[in-house]
Amino acid sequence: QVQLQESGGTVVQAGGSLRLSCTTSGLTFTSATLDWYRQAPGDERELVATIRGDGYTLYADSVEVRFSISRDNGRQTVYLQMNNLEIEDTAVYYCHAMPHWRHYWGQGIQVTVSS
Repeated sequence: QVQLQESGGTVVQAGGSLRLSCTTSGLTFTSATLDWYRQAPGDERELVATIRGDGYTLYADSVEVRFSISRDNGRQTVYLQMNNLEIEDTAVYYCHAMPHWRHYWGQGIQVTVSS
């Protein structure tokens, strides 16, 4: 049973930093591709960042110079370091994995950036 659990969401001022964590279980973690998505009210869910088992990373254009995705294989955890946060980053952030072409999502965690 694959489980994903996000943590670290909170309210932060614009320009601030925040690190989200996603603790996983049930995955072959070292080879798993993991993603962070987000969904703002009224918007579709969008891909924010991806990290493959070999460490390759990919980012949405809107976050590429501000966010960093990383993984700790020993802790089976993926992180999203978010710097220089903007009000437009306010959203529910979701951890995602797709082993064997089946989608798994965390429950989501709210990040609110205030002015």
